[in-house]
Amino acid sequence: MSRTRKQSASRQAGRPQPRGAPAGDAVGAGPPRESQDGRESPGGRVRSLDKRAAPGAPSDRFKEAARSQFDDWAVWYDRTILNELVFFPSIRACQEELARWKLGRTPAPYRVLDVGCGTGSLLALLSRDPAAESLVGLDFSREMLRGAAGKFALLPASERLFAVNGDAERLPFVDGAFDFLTCCNSFHHYPHQQRALCEFRRVLRPGGRLVLIDGFRDNLLGYVIFEIGVKLAERHIRHARAAELRAMLRNAGFASVTQRKLNVLAPLLVNVAAA
Repeated sequence: MSRTRKQSASRQAGRPQPRGAPAGDAVGAGPPRESQDGRESPGGRVRSLDKRAAPGAPSDRFKEAARSQFDDWAVWYDRTILNELVFFPSIRACQEELARWKLGRTPAPYRVLDVGCGTGSLLALLSRDPAAESLVGLDFSREMLRGAAGKFALLPASERLFAVNGDAERLPFVDGAFDFLTCCNSFHHYPHQQRALCEFRRVLRPGGRLVLIDGFRDNLLGYVIFEIGVKLAERHIRHARAAELRAMLRNAGFASVTQRKLNVLAPLLVNVAAA
């Protein structure tokens, strides 16, 4: 074995293994660049790891419909008015919660997972912190991830940024792989929301933090926007009520669940929970 291959094998051996991955195909908090079949993925950073169930179930059809929708949306995703109304406020809220979480812990490197990362805008900003040793974005849409991979490749922290194609309800990571997990404005697309929350809890280390942001539907404005407008546009979605989401988080094993409403024009619900 050449010296280069030995060094590569040594680096891989130090990474945690995902459930169901073949030996040596490491996916912890820093996925390798190759796709699962060994070929370099577009942009050198998109890793395909979603393991689909047998086709035909309604939930699978809903997921594929969402994938198709977001694949089509990816080209203009970063230029939509939703950035000002929803996405940028969500990003700022995540940054604030991360800063608050860091204040309460001993300074140390940490690992971030952004579920439903889209084109990777949040992780691109978080990568400015050198203490963030690994930042992984997971999305069901390959085209969104192409955008994220292209964005990551231009950043000084590109070696710490990864784009993974996968399913939020079956995360391809080992238990306790991450310290901080974000999920912004994609939770309403998940057919099995309790399952997704259990997966979020599983991949977080003890003391880790979850920040989950989605549409707030508990007042008249939120109901009209999310339960009527968004549902007409995106069809198979579900925005959980605040009390229901709080109960689901506790059922998944999260502690110290706090909730607050964010924004005025498009009300959002910010859920923060400790692992």
